[in-house]
Amino acid sequence: MEYQVVIKLWRRSLEDEGFLATIDDALRAALGPKVEQEGHDLGNKEVVFYMMADDPRQAFRKARDVFTSVGVERGMSAAYRLVGGAQFTSIWPLRPMRKFSLA
Repeated sequence: MEYQVVIKLWRRSLEDEGFLATIDDALRAALGPKVEQEGHDLGNKEVVFYMMADDPRQAFRKARDVFTSVGVERGMSAAYRLVGGAQFTSIWPLRPMRKFSLA
């Protein structure tokens, strides 16, 4: 797989973090075999999900549907980069010149 997709959820925007117990299974079902989940990190300010895909935009669209279904689309941002690359291309939210970084 050529790209790493990174999805960040700001913890402050989450009303309930109970979805974290089942989100990996829901993502796996929605994304299918063409996307490989690398896991997630729980930080003080954000929850970060990592996945590998050949089509990062399509992978994000499917993942976004899962996050929306559990009510956590607020405070979400996403980007992708080439595997081993340093520069991210932002894909959500849709704002021109949005800079994405990992804390």
